[in-house]
Amino acid sequence: MENTYYRGRFSVAPMLDWTTRHCRYFHRQFTQHSLLYSEMITAPAILHAKYDLLAYDPVENPVALQLGGSDPEQLATCAKLVEQRGYAEINLNVGCPSDRVQNGMFGACLMSNADLVARCVEAMANEVSIPVTVKHRIGIDDLDSYEFLCDFIEKIQPYCSDFIVHARKAWLSGLSPKQNREIPPLDYERVYQLKRDFPHLNISINGGIKTIDEIKHHLQFVDGVMVGREAYQNPSLLGQIDQALFDETLPVITAKQAIEKMFPYIEKQLSEDVHLNHIVRHMIGSFQQCKGARQWRRYLSENAYKQGAGIEVIEKALDLVEFN
Repeated sequence: MENTYYRGRFSVAPMLDWTTRHCRYFHRQFTQHSLLYSEMITAPAILHAKYDLLAYDPVENPVALQLGGSDPEQLATCAKLVEQRGYAEINLNVGCPSDRVQNGMFGACLMSNADLVARCVEAMANEVSIPVTVKHRIGIDDLDSYEFLCDFIEKIQPYCSDFIVHARKAWLSGLSPKQNREIPPLDYERVYQLKRDFPHLNISINGGIKTIDEIKHHLQFVDGVMVGREAYQNPSLLGQIDQALFDETLPVITAKQAIEKMFPYIEKQLSEDVHLNHIVRHMIGSFQQCKGARQWRRYLSENAYKQGAGIEVIEKALDLVEFN
């Protein structure tokens, strides 16, 4: 696979409790060329878990694994494990503002300690040959000047050439993680300016992006676009990505096609005692533009969790949707 995909021309953001392996397998049915991300997994969890936190299906590739942590030695050990498992990229979370993350000394609070972030990235980069990238905010609390952002990039760039910038600052106290995704104003121009001032770096933009037209607009100024909630809540958007951004001869994949392509995977997972609801919860938003979308959502919500629920639940739900 060409490295351009790994560089994240288009990617789906890491989202806790959302971008699970079932979600990624579903998203991959829509788009072959997008870079998908795991949920954030902390380095201590990987090192001490009693079960395999790095499991995924090779069909999901290219997949980046997002790490949380601030101990260079731990992160380097995890980076080696991640590369051995065939992931396409390792991403360090320097953007999550939750209290739980701050207490563990990772996420957005690390923006105030660029020297430590640099040591973490250097330690990981020394252990692997795949890209090590950093996802961060444009600032935190009152540390939100453009000069602060440039200083942060300056200290890390000797060890990392890929930065994914959420175009909002984070408030580390007073706002919930959800509020931090909505209340601080977006400043796309600041991210564009980063690319102008650091033209040799791969700069991707994230935050509030919802449409193909918006994605194409941002790509005039930066190298990559990352979409989070919209890609999850309206996965049909992903069916347009390969044609719009990578190869205009490729077909648009509809939600119905993507769901039907999931059937063999779902059957296999059910045979391994995975509950249907754990998979179909990622499909709930599939038919936003179709008549019958509400009935689709309701039927799945009321039936997918039941003991013994199988493919027939999805087939029945699909019958409730009117396709153009």
